[in-house]
Amino acid sequence: MARREQEDYLLSTEIVNRGIEDSGPYAGSPSFSVRVHRGLPNFLTSVNLKYVRLGYGYLLSHGFYLLTAPLIILIFTAQLGKLTYHDFSPVFHLTDALFLICFLALILYIYLDLSPPSTYLLDFACYRPPTDLKVSKHEFIELARKSGNFNDAALQFKQRVLKNSGIGDQTYMPKSVFRLGYSPNLKDGREEAAMVFFGAIDDLLSATQIRPTDIKILVVNCGVLNTTPSLSSMIINHYKLRHNINSFNLGGMGCAAGIIAIDLAKDLLNAYPASYALVVSTEVVSNTWYGGNEADMLLPNCFFRMGAAAVLLSSFRLDRWRAKYELKQLVRTHKGMDNRSFKCIHLKEDAEGKQGLSVSKDVIEVGGHALKANITTLGPLVLPVSEQLHFFTNLLFKKKTKPYIPDYKLAFEHVCILATSKKVLDEIQNNLELTEEYMEASRKTLERFGNTSSSSVWYELAYLEANTRVKRGDRVWQIAFGSGFKCNSVVWKSLRNVGRPKRSPWFEDSQ
Repeated sequence: MARREQEDYLLSTEIVNRGIEDSGPYAGSPSFSVRVHRGLPNFLTSVNLKYVRLGYGYLLSHGFYLLTAPLIILIFTAQLGKLTYHDFSPVFHLTDALFLICFLALILYIYLDLSPPSTYLLDFACYRPPTDLKVSKHEFIELARKSGNFNDAALQFKQRVLKNSGIGDQTYMPKSVFRLGYSPNLKDGREEAAMVFFGAIDDLLSATQIRPTDIKILVVNCGVLNTTPSLSSMIINHYKLRHNINSFNLGGMGCAAGIIAIDLAKDLLNAYPASYALVVSTEVVSNTWYGGNEADMLLPNCFFRMGAAAVLLSSFRLDRWRAKYELKQLVRTHKGMDNRSFKCIHLKEDAEGKQGLSVSKDVIEVGGHALKANITTLGPLVLPVSEQLHFFTNLLFKKKTKPYIPDYKLAFEHVCILATSKKVLDEIQNNLELTEEYMEASRKTLERFGNTSSSSVWYELAYLEANTRVKRGDRVWQIAFGSGFKCNSVVWKSLRNVGRPKRSPWFEDSQ
């Protein structure tokens, strides 16, 4: 039974239009068939123009700021070219010079005031739990067996999933979940949250030398654990943040919530210029743990592992000179209007009343459609003009053939894909035709840390930095997906050659 359910999890369907029946009792009627296949649908074989238009809409909405500066410079240069030697002679009145200077200063002030400030990433930190919380795949199964919470079929199912998961033998788990009769509770959840939150934030504050009282915006995201007072209040209390801080606590938004938190922080930094924003992302494994035997609810047990990331953003213009990255594009896609997408990952109780996350067998196909919509919207914002021209030429003049799919490798030097499972990473690599070099950070993160949910993409960027891969001008694409169903992308541009950091979760001696 468990084997069958595991196989169903990897299946997805495709409705194929076979045209009009020529003969028989259904002659003249449209004919359709259902094709069942494994893994992600081939989401690059078709293009939904709705999402192409949406991408260009984003581009045009920000075009004002891109075109205003060159236009002002052009007008000023044209007027400057009309001046003669006599205009610069000593007889040039001081009042005219002061007027010209004031006029130029006014234009510069208006432009800077109208254009939204850039969002800079000063630094980030990822938490690495203590060594005594390491658990190998074999130890995971043995601890689950000794806990007495799972039957033989459930244990065999977990063993098969772990074998093909891409997860290594040095990931971290709270050992409390293996207690006899364990069920998620606030005490264990708060303790785990405090451990990963404070560990990541301490490292970040140490690296940036920013005082806690300088932070004006705080955004925390955690999917399942929601407490009163909130998790953001826990951080405010621990670090004694300012009394007028703008704090937000995002819950129930799944693995894609980390990029949503970045988007919210960006909007708040636009509303409060010259400010610092702290973004903290995690998933508390103690509260996602399921102690029953239903296969669709056992999958999160196999993949989720402990971890957290803390990110410091700034809207100070002068911080450009010390920041690591500048936020260039952020695109969010939500498929919640579709029932299958909405229900494919949800928190529920089984027949025995045990709570856990249920993962539908449709999740891979649903994720594929969300990813297709997201990258189609992102394309006009990041692809070279030559690729976009090639795409539209093919679309307009070769309608009978498969549309040309732009090469997204031309838009980015590095790709950080949420480390969910080996199966998902394989399918995305094949569909986007990414090389092993592009996939390395995601695969290494999955192997070393498992699926740390919304913080996963930051462990991947930390891997690139630890191996000194990020150079000045490089573009980094972080992409995450989660319940809802959501798929979100954010693109960062490196402002300098990022050297080997002093502390990193990838350094064994930086505990």
